[in-house]
Amino acid sequence: MFEGFKKFIARGNMIDMAVGVVMGGAVTTVVNSIVNSVINPFIAMIFGKPNMDGLLAITFNGATVSFGAVLGAILNFLIIAVAVYFCILVPINKFRDMTEALLAKTKLAEQKKADEEAASAEPTAEEQTVLLLQQIRDELAKQNAQNA
Repeated sequence: MFEGFKKFIARGNMIDMAVGVVMGGAVTTVVNSIVNSVINPFIAMIFGKPNMDGLLAITFNGATVSFGAVLGAILNFLIIAVAVYFCILVPINKFRDMTEALLAKTKLAEQKKADEEAASAEPTAEEQTVLLLQQIRDELAKQNAQNA
């Protein structure tokens, strides 16, 4: 029972997911700082409110519906998505492409070397012809010796 759990935890997908969660937390902190320190002051300059929570808010019978809070959450999501894409995915994909290209180049070089070794190990057509003629000569010499 514990062996199966150990295999499940040790899988690459679980490790990738754990790294993603940790990186997501770090990116969220950075994005929240950008939103609170840069975007919200711009919103305050334009709309006169410190953040979007009170923007486009409708209050009816004591219930408040705030479209600004939703817009703020969407903005946070888009900033996080851009940060993750350009800071994590693009470099990883670039590194992966470079690694695959190097592996393909190495594999091609190894295959070329193996082909050259195989070609040098096999006799050429001329060498095979000479060997065959030598074998025929030797057989004819044996037959002449036996007949004489």
